[in-house]
Amino acid sequence: MASSSDVHVRICGQEIIKYDLEIKAIIQDIIECPGPQASLLEFNARVKEKFNQLRHRIQDLEQMSREQDKETDRLAIQLETESQRKQMLSNQTAWRKANLACKLAIDSLEKEELLDQGAGSTTRQRKATKESLVHTSSDITESLMSISRMMAEQVHHSEDTVGSLVTSSKTVQETNEEFRSMTGTIHLGRKLILKYNRRELTDKLLIFLALALFLATVLYILKKRLFPFL
Repeated sequence: MASSSDVHVRICGQEIIKYDLEIKAIIQDIIECPGPQASLLEFNARVKEKFNQLRHRIQDLEQMSREQDKETDRLAIQLETESQRKQMLSNQTAWRKANLACKLAIDSLEKEELLDQGAGSTTRQRKATKESLVHTSSDITESLMSISRMMAEQVHHSEDTVGSLVTSSKTVQETNEEFRSMTGTIHLGRKLILKYNRRELTDKLLIFLALALFLATVLYILKKRLFPFL
C-alpha cells in the first residue's frame, strides 16, 4: 500500500506535468497570435500565472525530497526536481523567443496599417505602439531576469545535489571499511578461541597424566610399605 508521502509526491508530479503542458499550449498560442498587442499581453499574463504555479509546485517537490527517510528516495526526487527545473527554464526560453517573434509580426502588421491611415491617426497609433513596445520590452526584461535567477538557483541546487552524492558515497565507503575491519576482528577472535580450546585440551591432558603419575606413585609406595614381600 502506497504511503501518504508517495501519494503527495505523485500528485505534485502530475500537477507539474499539467502546468508544463498548459505553458507549452499558451506559448504555441503566442507564436500563432496575429495581434493585436492586447492579445499578446493577455497571453503573457496567463503564462506568467502558470509559471508561478509551476515554480511553487517544483519548490513543494523539493521540500518533499528533504522529508524522505530513505536516501535513495530523496536522491530520486531531487533528480526529478532538477529535471523539472531545467524543463521550466527551457519553457521560459521558448516563451521569450515566441514573444519576440510575435512582437515583430505585430509591429510589421501595425506598420502596414499605419501607412494606410491618415497623419493624425498615424501619430496616435505610433504612440500606442511605443507604449505597447515599452510594456512588452519590460515583460521580456522581467522574463530574462527571472531566467537568470532560475539559472542561479539551478546551479546552487546542482551543487547541493553533487555534495549530497559525494557525502553518500563517502558514507558508503566508510561503512565498507568498517565491515572489513569487523570481519578481520571476527577472524582474529575465531583464531584465538581455537587456540584457547587447544590449550585447554592440552592442559586437561597434562593434568590427567600428572594425576595418573601421582596415583601410580602412591600405589607403588603403598605396595612397598604394605606388601614388601611382593
